[in-house]
Amino acid sequence: MKSSLIALSAAAVVAIVITGVKDRAALVEKFGTGRSNLQTDRQMQPDTPSSRPIDVQAVADRLQEATPVLTAQAPQPQQAPVPPAQPQPAEKGRPAHQPAAPQPAAQPKVDESALRYFASRGDKVRLQAEISRLQALYPKWVPPADPLAVPQSGDKQLETMWQLYAEGRYAELRKAIADRRTADSGWQPPADLLDRVDVAEARARLVNASDLKQYTTVIEIGAATPILLTCSDIDVLWRVAEAFVHTGREPRSVDAYSYILKNCTNPQERLASVQKASASLPYQAMQRLLALEQPAVSGAREFDGIRDELARRFVADGNADPKLDVAADYVSRVARLAETQGLASDALLLGWYQLRRENAPEAETWFRAARAKQDSASASQGLALALVARKAPQEAEDVMYRWRSDSKDASDTYLAAAANLMALQPPANISEDVLGRMAKEVIAQKYVPAAQQFGWYARSLNQPQTAARWFETALRWKPDDEPSAYGLAITREQLNDRRGVAEVQRLWAGRSQRIATLDDTSLSASSVEAPVQAPARLPQSVARAAVPAQPAYGGSATEPPGLAVRTEGSAMERVTVQRGTRKPRGCSTTTDASLLSPDAALSRGWCLMDLNRPMEAVAAFERALKGSARQTREDAAYGQSLAYLRAGLSNNAAVAATRAPQSRERAAELQVSILADRALAAYGAKRYRETLIYLDQRAQIKRETIDLMVLRGYCYLNLEMYGDAARIFNAAAATGSKDANRGLADLKRATRPETSG
Repeated sequence: MKSSLIALSAAAVVAIVITGVKDRAALVEKFGTGRSNLQTDRQMQPDTPSSRPIDVQAVADRLQEATPVLTAQAPQPQQAPVPPAQPQPAEKGRPAHQPAAPQPAAQPKVDESALRYFASRGDKVRLQAEISRLQALYPKWVPPADPLAVPQSGDKQLETMWQLYAEGRYAELRKAIADRRTADSGWQPPADLLDRVDVAEARARLVNASDLKQYTTVIEIGAATPILLTCSDIDVLWRVAEAFVHTGREPRSVDAYSYILKNCTNPQERLASVQKASASLPYQAMQRLLALEQPAVSGAREFDGIRDELARRFVADGNADPKLDVAADYVSRVARLAETQGLASDALLLGWYQLRRENAPEAETWFRAARAKQDSASASQGLALALVARKAPQEAEDVMYRWRSDSKDASDTYLAAAANLMALQPPANISEDVLGRMAKEVIAQKYVPAAQQFGWYARSLNQPQTAARWFETALRWKPDDEPSAYGLAITREQLNDRRGVAEVQRLWAGRSQRIATLDDTSLSASSVEAPVQAPARLPQSVARAAVPAQPAYGGSATEPPGLAVRTEGSAMERVTVQRGTRKPRGCSTTTDASLLSPDAALSRGWCLMDLNRPMEAVAAFERALKGSARQTREDAAYGQSLAYLRAGLSNNAAVAATRAPQSRERAAELQVSILADRALAAYGAKRYRETLIYLDQRAQIKRETIDLMVLRGYCYLNLEMYGDAARIFNAAAATGSKDANRGLADLKRATRPETSG
């Protein structure tokens, strides 16, 4: 966050930001003043409703989490200098300030050296600011009609000090003051000058701490310098609000943004504040902020310009949390956008939102609409899950087949659809080609639920030998899969393999009552006593594919590194495969993590991550964070950050990463992942300048990958920075990237009208 202007995230505000930069540059060129000085003087405004600072004690109390966070209480003059307000434009024919009235008999002693200095420089903005500041500090003081008529002190050294201050050269100013004090022990610098330098240096330290992500330091400086926390410097308020979020004080961040919306009047800054808040605060907190919205002059609502963006964000929040009740107005707004603008991304948002609330028919409608606009893995995956939910796995398998290798989630969805297809009762009429391709994928992924279902499907077709081989295969991949062991036992009994039945019963003695007695014949009676009228026989290629020549199951096979757990219950729940060495035992059922010890909660968190249940893992890691052991808390913070990243919540991941110290390697890993996730999210929202900022920050930590180089190139292309886009695409294309070559083609199409003209 280089400045308050760069921090504006929405495209609608970027134009305003650029205009602000140009205005400041023009002022610097005209008066020869430094940018840091401009920022400092904006802080020195009188105690008006829009510039009341946050009470220092209230901010200090925040650090102890004992009192409400932000108040609108003005500081007393003796605590810190009261900042002057920006001058209002003078009415036509009237001077910027009124002529001096007759001075009272007891005129207060006021240091007017700054007044004369700014007047002599022709700096009308600072001149009016200084008059306002002195009037706030000394209510009985009357400004002179002609500031240039203020008698000169003849102190050239003091004039030089004021010039150093105006140019933002604070270190040189401090040295000049110290040198003069050494040379002249009786000389004292003006208190006004010292106060101004203190505030300017405090702001510089706060901004630096914020840029370095030292959020506790940001809050401490704000607490010690309440004059900074006013509407005159909105960027400081934003940085303090961000610091509260990153230090786990979300309610205080809400208070900071509420202070802005209750007291600050600049429309662009209010709009940008809501946008920044929406990027870090959850849905319910945002509703409290939006309640402070003011009517626009036209009669519309103040934030109507970003209402669509907010609606999309809130629906996305609802996708991440199925228990979140998003207002119907936001959902219907996104629905209207999907219908009028025709973006596949809007239809996808609605599809996942409805699917997470088990509204499969509505979700199916939106996923089909998304696929009609742009067929993608995400749209197909959502549609497949909706089809499985309404017991149409055959179409789900067909929808996902072309996308089965796109990602781990896509592969899991395809395999779950295949398992559900074979589990249909009565058995579905599956063609030989479909059975063959499902078997090939199941074997390649060692997917236990589908292998088990192949066994039951073969039994339904009265093919016990094939069924036994599939059950043996499932047990080889996962020896503790009780349903497969039971299927093998009753199939061997059907084949009159008494020795094989006895071996299975011996291995499962004391672990499964139905295997011990074989008295649960509900799944096997029909196939044992009379063949089921199946629509087709299992092809021999599928029957032989699962198991090469090898001994029958006897429990001696070693357990493979990949384990799978079938999710029972709702058909829309996905089955995931753990890729690691940890065994996800003891976390397949729901448990209240708060009842566990910190170490047990930590183990459960990693287990849930292995099962791809990140939001449950978040809760487990939260419990582990309360432990006393340092290593446990470090691992819990690291795990919670990874869980949030897997759930697509990069802002939450960033907060979680700060909850316990991390090693340099872990911190860098998390930072790289968070920045890449934010860059992709910003690009998806068409915030191309913000995307470039995140890519630049990531590149400072780790070398940019080819795919992110291509993303950078498309940002430049969308911003019409064609020279930069060509440079990036050519560099990436030199590595053989097809996406980069496609980018060069898009660049050529975009620039063709210019070259032809």
